[in-house]
Amino acid sequence: MKRRQFVTWAGTLAATGTLGVTARAQAQEEIVLGGSIPMTGVFAFAGIGIHAGIEDYVKIVNDSGGIRGRKLRYVPEDTGYKVDASVAAFKKITSQNKVNLYYGDSTGFAKTINPELERNGNILMAGASFASEINDPQKYPYQFLVGPDYTEMFGILLRHIASTKPGARVAFVYSDTEFGRDPIEKSRAAAQRLGLTVAGEIMTPPGSVDVSTEVIKLRRANPDFTIFHGYVLAPIPEFITQARDMGMKSAFMGTFWSMDHSMVMKMGDAADGFLGVMPFRYYYDTEGRAPMLEKIRQMRPEYQSNAYMQGFLTAMLMTEAVKRTLDARQPLTGKNMKAALNSIRNFDTGGIIGVPISIPGNSIPVGRIYRADMKQKKMIPASDWITLT
Repeated sequence: MKRRQFVTWAGTLAATGTLGVTARAQAQEEIVLGGSIPMTGVFAFAGIGIHAGIEDYVKIVNDSGGIRGRKLRYVPEDTGYKVDASVAAFKKITSQNKVNLYYGDSTGFAKTINPELERNGNILMAGASFASEINDPQKYPYQFLVGPDYTEMFGILLRHIASTKPGARVAFVYSDTEFGRDPIEKSRAAAQRLGLTVAGEIMTPPGSVDVSTEVIKLRRANPDFTIFHGYVLAPIPEFITQARDMGMKSAFMGTFWSMDHSMVMKMGDAADGFLGVMPFRYYYDTEGRAPMLEKIRQMRPEYQSNAYMQGFLTAMLMTEAVKRTLDARQPLTGKNMKAALNSIRNFDTGGIIGVPISIPGNSIPVGRIYRADMKQKKMIPASDWITLT
C-alpha cells in the first residue's frame, strides 16, 4: 500500500510539475503591454480615458483569440503624471514581466526613459506625447506618436487656413512651456511657405487668468485666425470672450489637448465656432464607414473622450506591429517591431481615423478640422481629412 501510495503521489507530483511548466510556458507566450498611466493628478482626465481605451482594445484582441494565438496582457501603474513615478512604474513592470510594448504618460517620461529602451532593445513604446522632438527615428528608434506631432498639427491648421482664406493673417498664442513653444519656430516658416502672414506671437504663463494685456496685443495684430497651443482650457475662453468684446472677428483654433468635447463645452458661449485639429474621429461622429467606432459605442454607450480614442488606437497599432513581426517569423525586438510598424501602408483603423494611414516614420501626419456647434453641443467636421506629405 505504501508503495502504491508513493507511486500515486509521485505521479501526481509529476503531473503537477508538468502542468506548472506548461503554465509558465503559456505565460511566457503572452504579449505584455505595460503602461505608465496617470489615473490621478492633473492629467487624470486624460489618463482615465487612455486606460479605458487600452483595456477595451486588449479585450477585443483576446476575445478574438489573441495575437496569432498569444494573449495580450495589459499591466498598468498609476503615475500621477510625474516623471519619477513613471520611471519607477516602468522599472517595476519590466522587472516583474517580460514586456514587449509600453505606453508612456508624458514627453518628460518619453525623453527620460529613451536610453533605457535602447539598452533593453525589446520594447516598442508610444504614449500621450505629441512632442515634435520625439518624431525623430534616429534619436527615438523604438518610439512613435499616435497622431501628428505638434508641428504637424500646426501644419494641418495652416494648410486649412491657406485653402480657406489665401494670404490670411495668423497669430500664435502659446504657453511659456516646452509644450507650448514646441511648434512655434518651424510653424513660422510653414506659414510663410503657404503664403500666410504671421501677424503676431503672444506667449503667456500656462493657465494664466488675467490676459487683458495680451488681448490688446492680439487686437493690434488683427489676425484672421488665432491658433492657441500649450493649453488645455484656460486662458482660451478668456481670450476669446475679451477679443469678441473688443469687436475682433478672428477665427479661433486649438490643437489636440484643447479639443476634447468636454473641454470645448466648458468654454460655454465662447466656444461657438471654435476650430481645431483632431487626429481621430469624435465618439459621436457617424459620418461614413466606421465599424470600430460602432463597436466602441456598443461596448460603451456613454461618450468617450479623445484620450480614449488615442489609447484604443495605440493598442491597435501596437498589436498590428506584433502581428507583422510574428508573421515574418522574427523575434519581438524593439527594432523588429518598429520596422513592422513602419511597414504599415494604407491601413484601415476601422474609422478611428477617417482615411487609411501610413506610418513611414515616428508619427501619423493626418488630421481633420472640427468646429464647435454649441446649438448641437457637438464638434462637427469643418474640413476633409488632411494628410501632410
